[in-house]
Amino acid sequence: MQRDFDRWNNIKKKTNAEHPRLYTVREMWWCRLGVNVGTEQDGKGDWYVRPCVILRGFGPDACLVVPLTTSLRKHALRLPVGLVNGFQACANLSQIRVVDTRRLEEKIEFLEKDAFSRLRKAARDML
Repeated sequence: MQRDFDRWNNIKKKTNAEHPRLYTVREMWWCRLGVNVGTEQDGKGDWYVRPCVILRGFGPDACLVVPLTTSLRKHALRLPVGLVNGFQACANLSQIRVVDTRRLEEKIEFLEKDAFSRLRKAARDML
């Protein structure tokens, strides 16, 4: 698969020039994850976004996110979280990362409290 790092670099420059976003833990956002190396989770579309759940905040400029996937592939580090934008989604725990809040593009909704509690516990157990 060919990866367009140059196009992503232009989007990343625009993202860097934006203001940080206000966010809350348990929110799901479209997050500009970009084009990454190897098996790292990529974003899709014109802005290279992927839905993510905010697990923890680190002040106004950074937060810990878990990317979501609609892939049905079974894996020990994929936790079902229910419907997101009408699709069954799983949290991809192997791809947890800290992101600058300027990568957050658009809020989707809040993850249900029970699903969020299971996600936090699974993340703690993994780490």
